[in-house]
Amino acid sequence: MIRNYFKTAFRTLLKNKCFTVLNVLGLSLGLASCLMITFYVVDELSYDNYNKNAARIYRVNEDLKLGENNVLYAVAMPPLADALKNDFPYVEDAVRIKNAGSAHVKKGTINILENRVAFADPSLFNVFTLAMINGSPVTALKEPNSVVLTESTAKKYFNSTDVVGRTLTFNDNSAYKVTGVIKDIPVQSHFNFDFFISMASFPDSKSTEWLRSDYNTYVLFKEAADHKKLEAALPAFLNKYSGKQMQDQLKMSMAQFEKSGSFFRLNLMALTDIHLHSNRTGELGPNSSAQYVYIFSAIALFILIIACVNFMNLSTARSSNRAREVGVRKVLGSSRKYLVLQFLTESILVVLAATIIAFVAALALLPAFNQLAGKNIIIGPQTMAWLIPTLLFIVLVVGVLAGSYPAFFLSAFRPIDVLKGKLSGGFKGGGLRNFLVVFQFSISIFLIIGTLVIYKQLNYIQTKDLGYNRNQVLIVKNTFEMNGNNTAKVFKQEVKQLPGVENATLTGFLPTANARNTSIFFKDASFDQKKALFPQTWSVDEDYFNTLGMKMATGRSFSAQVLADSSGIIINQAAADFLGLKDPINKILYRSNGGKQDISNSKAYHIIGVVKDFNFSSLHDAISPVVLTFSPDVSALSVRLNTKDIPAVLAGIQTKWTQLSPGVKMDYSFMDQDFDATYHAEQREGTISIVFTSLAIIIACLGLFGLAAYAAEQRTKEIGIRKVLGAKVSTIAAMLSFDFIKLIFISIIVASPLAWLAMQKLFLQSFAYRENIQWWIFVVAGFAVIVVAIITVSFQAIKAALSNPVDSLKNE
Repeated sequence: MIRNYFKTAFRTLLKNKCFTVLNVLGLSLGLASCLMITFYVVDELSYDNYNKNAARIYRVNEDLKLGENNVLYAVAMPPLADALKNDFPYVEDAVRIKNAGSAHVKKGTINILENRVAFADPSLFNVFTLAMINGSPVTALKEPNSVVLTESTAKKYFNSTDVVGRTLTFNDNSAYKVTGVIKDIPVQSHFNFDFFISMASFPDSKSTEWLRSDYNTYVLFKEAADHKKLEAALPAFLNKYSGKQMQDQLKMSMAQFEKSGSFFRLNLMALTDIHLHSNRTGELGPNSSAQYVYIFSAIALFILIIACVNFMNLSTARSSNRAREVGVRKVLGSSRKYLVLQFLTESILVVLAATIIAFVAALALLPAFNQLAGKNIIIGPQTMAWLIPTLLFIVLVVGVLAGSYPAFFLSAFRPIDVLKGKLSGGFKGGGLRNFLVVFQFSISIFLIIGTLVIYKQLNYIQTKDLGYNRNQVLIVKNTFEMNGNNTAKVFKQEVKQLPGVENATLTGFLPTANARNTSIFFKDASFDQKKALFPQTWSVDEDYFNTLGMKMATGRSFSAQVLADSSGIIINQAAADFLGLKDPINKILYRSNGGKQDISNSKAYHIIGVVKDFNFSSLHDAISPVVLTFSPDVSALSVRLNTKDIPAVLAGIQTKWTQLSPGVKMDYSFMDQDFDATYHAEQREGTISIVFTSLAIIIACLGLFGLAAYAAEQRTKEIGIRKVLGAKVSTIAAMLSFDFIKLIFISIIVASPLAWLAMQKLFLQSFAYRENIQWWIFVVAGFAVIVVAIITVSFQAIKAALSNPVDSLKNE
């Protein structure tokens, strides 16, 4: 019996080749798209799960509110880790990691700039699962001047992993002994360092200060321990250790500090939540956003639904063609149960064929998708272990669900009505079918509007006036490696003399850089916390504003000829607004030198200028206060170019670099590239949205193409009669198209408000600077779908209208 089901189903599918091809193609496209998005989502959700104890690891975050300033940190105080281990028995271990920034590592006679260097406590290997290839995880990071390398880094410098006991030189003056080699950290990790230097090598790690935060701190709980218990104990714990220092430096207790409207708190974040749910100051690497996981999961579900809707629509639309088959089967004694099983078998066979094609297509397209999504997804045995059962489950569920309505609909035909020709099939009267068409095109229009909104916002990011000019600015990043500050200053002056160089500024504090620093300034000498300003505090030189094309709102820039500028500051408009200063020039701000905050332990700064606001962080965030001081910083040299022959100027700068810093490789980038990198994730997600929205529209149109073909087929005699009576081809084509176009209009009315609400609340809301959703987006989306639908339907309509009426009427 079962063999007969499959045999009959196979013959029926071969007999209706057009129907079969449309269904298999639509389903395979939908499933392949769904599979690739699933790979992306699973990859995003798998971050840090490589740690065996991932469920027991939490990071300690710090939240600070000072006056009206609120800062969320991913870092905490230097002595926190040891204190947590000592005070709470349910904390099994704790570890600190501190990003060391960049360093030059010597290989032979060449210095290679490495950007993935960190300091770490010896307990690193107790908390995280970092498999050691050579060396002992117990002792690897105990001694000062010891370093642990990843496997690929060891091979890069020594062509081997058997390197324990070898020495590496950092920055030409620090020798570190290799004490261990670990396997490369998985890509799905919220931190990826190539060098772990022992924390004992970093003197600041022994600091007992509780009022500053510099170290990413993680705790490993014991089995069955409740992290909420520690979270509840953190306020009292923090007061115990920081209370005295707060009293000494701020002259108030923790309770008084909070009563003033400020707060200083610790909280815990699960390790596996960091990648998708954390965007704090001091992250160890760039994180993603759960927002895109939700968006792409929805797109995958929508595409799968559209593909299933196509299947149901096409199956029910062709019902009249199989009505007589059902009637004859019933007359010959076939029960409804067997008819249902027959049609479900056909459905499952189509889904099975589509799933196999989709699986092969997804594997073939995975390298291109990896490049598009910036991923490194690999389908290995671990993935296949859940993928194959999932695909089999999809075949069964989608096959049954997508084929259930056609199966029960067709099997319910009464033989006497069918054989008398009383059964009216076709497009008209198909209420459920019309609903499904509206449903799938509503999804398509929803996706088009969403994609247009994303594209428009990304274009807004690229064209918005950021308050500085990022074009033709070369950034030499490692001037701090030159032999002393004076050498860097000489380099700047010599570069300024080169043809094609307009200006240059020496500082690492740039709108597109990661260098950031905060300080506390007070509006008066009372050091009242309510009058405190907690701004970004950047050290710049006299050429900073001209080089970066920033404009002064009032006042002047720094001058090397004015000695008093050493105690002068320039603030941005956001800082002036925050302080409530209508005329900020010559107003005084006080900055504590550390320790007790009083007039004897502070420095007074007079405001000499106000720079117009400029965006120095993502457009997701509002511009916050910035204070710029006139003090040396030689981290990087930014050079404004004024020439079309950039390679020639670059060669001249390289020559100057080699003369002043032989043996050190010059590392550089362009500011516009650094800016684009900030929004690389958004650009990538926007491209992915466009690709899969296009696929959704193609799948929907495949279904519409099939429906139009069957609608024309079912009205063959009507078309023939109309042509005999003199109807024109255009009239007939319009008649056949109208039924579909009115459904598209309904889809536009349904989808537009839903798309506006979703994009406004779920996407644009996360940007502090954004464009409003404009009316023309809905017009463009609706018009695009109508045009595509008309082209799709008209092909079949015109074909039917051009057919010879004799062929359709000769059997009457």
